[in-house]
Amino acid sequence: MNANQLHDFFDARPGMDEAVFEGDCHDCGCEVAVSVKYGKCGFECEGGAVYQPFLMNDQRFVKCRWCFDTNKDLKNYQPTEVYARCVGYLRPVSQWNPGKQAEFRDRKMFDKPSTGG
Repeated sequence: MNANQLHDFFDARPGMDEAVFEGDCHDCGCEVAVSVKYGKCGFECEGGAVYQPFLMNDQRFVKCRWCFDTNKDLKNYQPTEVYARCVGYLRPVSQWNPGKQAEFRDRKMFDKPSTGG
């Protein structure tokens, strides 16, 4: 989880300054408890790493310290299939030609400002 996600997590739980995320390590399967504390100097994380995305029942992917130090990447999970409209059809982006995929990666998202009415 990045700092913004941790801020959101603790902001949603007023008065909470420490959280423990428990589960099996995503890589080796051992039991792991990751402690995250919110202190004066920022966040302190002990015992491993916590990953997104949020899953049902507020669960997360966790890695033990050894696996995290060995390889920080989260692997062996099912990737999300992204669909978008290309030339009038909804198709998975993974099936687009390389030029259209590059164009899709270059797109910028924006929020339309409200007119305040």
